[in-house]
Amino acid sequence: MLHTIAHLMSPLAVTSSELGSNLGGDIWVLFLYAGPMVKGVILLLLSLSVVCWGISLFKFLVLRSALNESESFLDIFWNNQSLSRTYADARQLEHSPLAEIFRSGYLELQQMQQKSGAASGQPKSGESASDSPLGLYGLGAIKRALDQAATAELTRLEKNLGFLATTGSIAPFIGLFGTVWGIMNSFRDIGRQGSANLATVAPGIAEALIATAFGLVAAIPAVVLYNYFLGRIKMMTAEMDNFASELLNIIERYLESRKRAG
Repeated sequence: MLHTIAHLMSPLAVTSSELGSNLGGDIWVLFLYAGPMVKGVILLLLSLSVVCWGISLFKFLVLRSALNESESFLDIFWNNQSLSRTYADARQLEHSPLAEIFRSGYLELQQMQQKSGAASGQPKSGESASDSPLGLYGLGAIKRALDQAATAELTRLEKNLGFLATTGSIAPFIGLFGTVWGIMNSFRDIGRQGSANLATVAPGIAEALIATAFGLVAAIPAVVLYNYFLGRIKMMTAEMDNFASELLNIIERYLESRKRAG
């Protein structure tokens, strides 16, 4: 009789018994019987994981669009003989970093041509990228415009990647905190019960360890996806640098030929 009353008055004994009989590999049972702190940690880790997958899906679409439009722009750039026509076609490719770099360089070249035309008394109307002389002093301004455009595009491509890196770094430690907290509560309850057999210890330890498991579930995909996107962005950064250098060389050769002709 006394044993029955003590059993009914002890919520932990009921919880341990029920959990021990329902373990069966069901992680949701462990979550339901976990303490408030462990549940909060798990919910936080699940939220981080959901946000990471959302960012990853968005970033995948952005990079795919940027890559496809950049390939289209390179075809336009190398097949067109006129920079002005290339600029008109490039305006439709809003997601291509190469097209944005070209647009920035072309607009800077146009501005320098207009200044050169005004200084020499030449008309501005109907000028193209190769109609008016431009001194070599404009190369520095064009290079700065290309560098600024490349930096802006790199910042756009890397946007929100820091969240993936942060999640990959802190999620295991958040899960470990939940595990330590759960184990502390388990040992405290063991002291209250005065029993340390496996049936008493196992449920509390199991519900504590799921916090670490959820931490790894959140961290591992975040790290893998971060490295994947970082590799793709590095590849596109190399393409941007190569294209900017090639475009600057084309402009420089044009300016030198105009200078020799003048």
